[in-house]
Amino acid sequence: MAGAHRETYAGLPVAEPHVIVQHRSPDPRRFAWPLFDGDPDREDDDGSMFAAELEGLLATVDGSGIRAIVVAGSGAPNAPAVLAANAHRLPRLRSLFLGFVEPEHWEISWIQQADVTPVLEAFPRLERLDVRGSEGLRLRPMRHGSLKVLRFESGGLPGHVVRAVGESELPCLEHLEVWLGVSRYGGDATVGDLQGILSGNGLPALRRLGLRDSEMQDEVAAAVASAPVVARLEALSLSMGALTDTGAESLLSGQPLTHLRHLDLHHHFLTDDMAARVRRALPSVEVDLSEPQAPLDGWRYVAVSE
Repeated sequence: MAGAHRETYAGLPVAEPHVIVQHRSPDPRRFAWPLFDGDPDREDDDGSMFAAELEGLLATVDGSGIRAIVVAGSGAPNAPAVLAANAHRLPRLRSLFLGFVEPEHWEISWIQQADVTPVLEAFPRLERLDVRGSEGLRLRPMRHGSLKVLRFESGGLPGHVVRAVGESELPCLEHLEVWLGVSRYGGDATVGDLQGILSGNGLPALRRLGLRDSEMQDEVAAAVASAPVVARLEALSLSMGALTDTGAESLLSGQPLTHLRHLDLHHHFLTDDMAARVRRALPSVEVDLSEPQAPLDGWRYVAVSE
């Protein structure tokens, strides 16, 4: 995953600095263009550094053709507002990654974010939004008619963000993924906060749902077992969390999952017997039960927290 983040995004190679140096007028459609935001040594950063980054890119690359941008650095606290103010200069932007930062450079719990709603409001044709990190992250309930992929990677996703997703109208959204994380790092979402998502009311096109990396994965599984949205899914992921036999039993005793093409439960705490039961119950489903874990002194841990 780390290599994929560094090298490609939205099916495009991430441009290296030499691309701009070697090509006087590089084709803006061929790359995902990196910008840098968030200076941990500058508490008074008012967004001017990111604005200068954007100006530098647009001075060399034709912004009217840019289709994908990745925002690296130590986060993206200024990017949403600056990008929104310059939306008229990026009319074909379709994919945006806020917090394009790998663990070896910056821990996920350190990544700074802001209110991402202005980006969605300013780019009504945006089709993909990825957000990594949740410090300062906010989202307001809204309607977006083009978004197809929405992902939040976090070691602790705030409950108000989860609720805002469930209260939004996203008629074209096909893929939704949230890493719920742990309470120690701000992951205060409850199963109740997931109800808007699980109802599927604002997500009529949803086909791929990931509720991942949760310390309450058993409770999430129990809620999913009777959730209306599941009947229309092709792929479901409850991976990376503290799933035990209790959660797996809820899935097996709930609504049928045989219509799924893929069920991702990797990084789990299931016994061998329960894992075998899941496979037998879903013979036509591609089930990922890789990365079985063993508790540490009774502690069941998620895959990503700090």
